[in-house]
Amino acid sequence: MRSKKDILNIKQTLIDTFKDAKSELKFKNHYELIVAVMLSAQCTDKRVNLITPALFSEYPDVFAMANANLASVKMLINSCSFFNNKAENLIKMAKAVVADFNGVVPLDEASLKSLAGVGQKTAHVVMLEAVGANVMAVDTHVFRVSHRLGLSRAKTPEATEVDLVAAFKTELGKLHQAMVLFGRYTCKATKPLCKECVLAGLCKSKDKIV
Repeated sequence: MRSKKDILNIKQTLIDTFKDAKSELKFKNHYELIVAVMLSAQCTDKRVNLITPALFSEYPDVFAMANANLASVKMLINSCSFFNNKAENLIKMAKAVVADFNGVVPLDEASLKSLAGVGQKTAHVVMLEAVGANVMAVDTHVFRVSHRLGLSRAKTPEATEVDLVAAFKTELGKLHQAMVLFGRYTCKATKPLCKECVLAGLCKSKDKIV
């Protein structure tokens, strides 16, 4: 694991470099946010943004989605990975929001995780996007960056999240956004742009290209 000094340097560099970082998912309200985040699981934000305009046009709010036709939802999102399960979960999620939360998407972790298709990562992304919650969400980019930078050796996203929370403690939402963009465009899975990397001096990864 990294020293406290290294962790602070990594944290500050990420925050300074990506100070305006925000999700690349497009949404206008909390309903659109949770739908977009649910669709983004194992699917690119770019693909989700191509799917959601027609979906939101047909089902503009949680009440419409709660009464949606399953076949119609499947058709609208069929270019998304695991669209069959996601379509079912979107409708179940909306029904629960209507029945249990008076049609208002909840923004606390326990309530969010009670919804179909919403695990810890999805709940945390919704929370940090909606209210700036001090939570970390570990997707494939954050997982890769964390391990390359020696911030975690954990085998699962959940355990990696624990390591990151312990290391960074504060500004976790900002760091999530920064690490997503950093992993997506610089610290890529293949052919990382090490010569352009702001953290090159702190990176000891075996994947480092010198």
